[in-house]
Amino acid sequence: MRRQPEFRGTDDPMSSGQLKLFSGSAHPALASEIAEFLGVSMGHARLHRFPDTEVSFQIEENIRGTDVFVLQPTSAPVDQHLIELCVMIDAFRRSSASRITAVIPYYGYARQDRKDKPRVPISAKLVANLLSAAGANRVLTMDLHKAQIQGFFDIPVDHLFAAPVIVEHCRTLQAENLTIVSPDAGGAERARAYAKRLGGELAIIDKRRSEDGTAEVMNVIGDVEDRTCILQDDIIDTAGTIVKAAAALKNNGAKRVLACAVHGVLSGPAIERLEAAPLDQVIITNTIPLNSERARCCKKVRQLSVARLLGQAIRSIHEETSVSSLFV
Repeated sequence: MRRQPEFRGTDDPMSSGQLKLFSGSAHPALASEIAEFLGVSMGHARLHRFPDTEVSFQIEENIRGTDVFVLQPTSAPVDQHLIELCVMIDAFRRSSASRITAVIPYYGYARQDRKDKPRVPISAKLVANLLSAAGANRVLTMDLHKAQIQGFFDIPVDHLFAAPVIVEHCRTLQAENLTIVSPDAGGAERARAYAKRLGGELAIIDKRRSEDGTAEVMNVIGDVEDRTCILQDDIIDTAGTIVKAAAALKNNGAKRVLACAVHGVLSGPAIERLEAAPLDQVIITNTIPLNSERARCCKKVRQLSVARLLGQAIRSIHEETSVSSLFV
């Protein structure tokens, strides 16, 4: 049997600087999972806020010359977690870490990636500038809303995909007559990739948005009658798009409807909408924590862990080996 390469942990003097993993307040549970997978201890630091909500952060161990990974999805409250991440990166830079990698499973502001209206910002680029200015040497992220956001950075970006985790779960469903459905034309390429890996058909929902940003389903393109349909998207925010798409599929004769997305933002009335929708299951990953009790108790929501995938990427970055094998 082929021997697996041994991982050089934090106490191995032959590694290119010790690996140190730190976490902000956004998702310490995911950071702990990753640390357990890597066989390392979480970095020691003290993070709290002053009465006026300003961030106070202090590293409580020597990190000079170390390879630092700081995990912080920029989930709600987005601005608070983003500034917290920048403050932490600045502290690592001023403490002489040899390299600082910002591990951002969910990259906030990614939906504002272009000027689609007059006099609006490109916030995805602004956030990229903030991270670089704070002192990040590298970014590790997952399923960006648009892949070209990588080009907004002047530092290396490792862009992972949660597809292996979601596809593996979908295979356990043993669904017959499977159709992967993109809820809009923009996600067709991503849905096609899922359909190819699962051996299913492809369908697309023609969707138009009204002036207030709500989604209106217009037409289902593809055969969904008497088929098991899996709606595939990158983000479920307020769940308006997914719910209307599920209803459209049912109206067109779908036998069973499920939904999957990488980032379960689930803000506002999302859980109430999902519970009332004609959906058998909603599959998301833990790039974002389920902060509300109702979300955690919702029987339709199934959350999958991406800790192993992120841990493998962190290991590859630390050991200067290829990350490409994680994309298949």
